[in-house]
Amino acid sequence: MTVNYQEIITIEPGKRGGKPCIRGMRITVYDVLSYLASGMTYEEVLNDFPYLTQEDILACLSYAADREQKMLIMQA
Repeated sequence: MTVNYQEIITIEPGKRGGKPCIRGMRITVYDVLSYLASGMTYEEVLNDFPYLTQEDILACLSYAADREQKMLIMQA
């Protein structure tokens, strides 16, 4: 399942210090990635944050992958 993160990840200067957030909410991409990195499963994240969807989590992963790719290109 390919997710178009541009439709889900939002950046607003006055919200969470301009960090990328999910659908304009106050939960950041970093928050979700941190939960996953700490060992939480998709299901656990979704249970703890019922306003999130699996597509939101996939958008965070896609955003991070795209950002990593752009950093590699900039370093070349």
